[in-house]
Amino acid sequence: MNDLAATFIFFFAVIDPIGTVPVFIAVTNHYEDHIKRRIAVKATLVSAMILLFFVVAGEFILTAISIPLSAFQIAGGIVLFLFALSMIFGDSKPEEEIKMAASGNETAIFPLAVPSIASPGAMLAAVLLTENNRFNLLEQAQTTAIMFSVLLIVLLFMLAASWIHRFIGNSGASIISRVMGLILSSVAAASVLAGIKEYFSL
Repeated sequence: MNDLAATFIFFFAVIDPIGTVPVFIAVTNHYEDHIKRRIAVKATLVSAMILLFFVVAGEFILTAISIPLSAFQIAGGIVLFLFALSMIFGDSKPEEEIKMAASGNETAIFPLAVPSIASPGAMLAAVLLTENNRFNLLEQAQTTAIMFSVLLIVLLFMLAASWIHRFIGNSGASIISRVMGLILSSVAAASVLAGIKEYFSL
C-alpha cells in the first residue's frame, strides 16, 4: 500500500497537475469553452500515449543499445534532480511553460501535452517504475494504472482550470510546483543511490 502511495506521489510530482492549470489557461485563453474541453481531452490522450510508449518500449530500447538499466537509473536520477532544481530555483513549471505558450505554439501538443504533462521527468519515471527485473506484470499494470489516474486528475484540473486558477492564482501554482520539486529532488537522489547499488552488485 505504501509503495502504491509512493508511486502516486512520484507521478504527481513529475506530472504536476496543479502546475498544468496556468499553462492550460495561457494556451486556451482565446478559445470558447467547448474548444477548451476538446484541447484538454486531446492533450491528456496524447500524453497518455507518450507515457504508455515509455512504459512498454522504454526498457527494450535501452536493452537494444546495450545500456544497463542501472546506468539509466543513475542518469535518470541526475536528470530528475536537475529538473527538480529548475522547479525549485528557476522558473517554476507554470512560469516556464506559459512563456512557451506565449511564443505562438498554442496547441494541445506543445507546450501542453509535451513538456507540461508528459514531462521528461514523467517519461523517465514511466521507465524506472516498470523495470522488468524489479517488477512483475501485475506490479507494472498497477503502476500504469496509477500513472493514468494522475493523468485523469490532470484532465479534471484542466476542465476546472478557471475555478482553480481563481482560487490559487499563478503564485499558488508556483509555490505548489516548487514543493513538488523538493519532493522530486529527494526521489531523484534515491534513484541515483539505488542505481549505484544495483550497478556494483552486478
